[in-house]
Amino acid sequence: MANSAAPTVHQFTVNDVQGRPVSLADYEGKVLLIVNTASKCGFTPQLEGLTDLYREFREDGLEVLAFPSNDFNGQEPLNGEEIQQFCVLNYEAEYPIFEKVHVTGQEACELYRFLATKSENGAVNSIPKWNFHKYLVDKDGKVVDYFYSFTKPTASRVKRAIQKLL
Repeated sequence: MANSAAPTVHQFTVNDVQGRPVSLADYEGKVLLIVNTASKCGFTPQLEGLTDLYREFREDGLEVLAFPSNDFNGQEPLNGEEIQQFCVLNYEAEYPIFEKVHVTGQEACELYRFLATKSENGAVNSIPKWNFHKYLVDKDGKVVDYFYSFTKPTASRVKRAIQKLL
């Protein structure tokens, strides 16, 4: 890491979809696209786009990290393994899917409070307003950009931003 004192996502530990702790420090040296997902949302087909994006850039060092959330109109009714099965069976998800979390409000998990708040991440103020809000994180774990829900994972602006960081 260039500046270990700078805040990064690598300081967080989150739970995988089975509830096992995963240190985000394990992703040092990787570009991350962190996305809050939901299985019953109009944007749910973006799971396929995330799979396509991951397949295109994983060899170059991209990791897609999916965080299911039920914060918006109850659009993630599934839990744990059900979420994993839904994503794999319907959208061939090969990227990590984590435990369902809150991404907004007082109950937002620590990682999402960090991602959404410039005073914590040093770069962006962008609270998810809906499912499939995407945060782009560089190889050093610093938040560098975000994309609103309506921006598809395979959009040229997303791909260009990722390529710049790889």
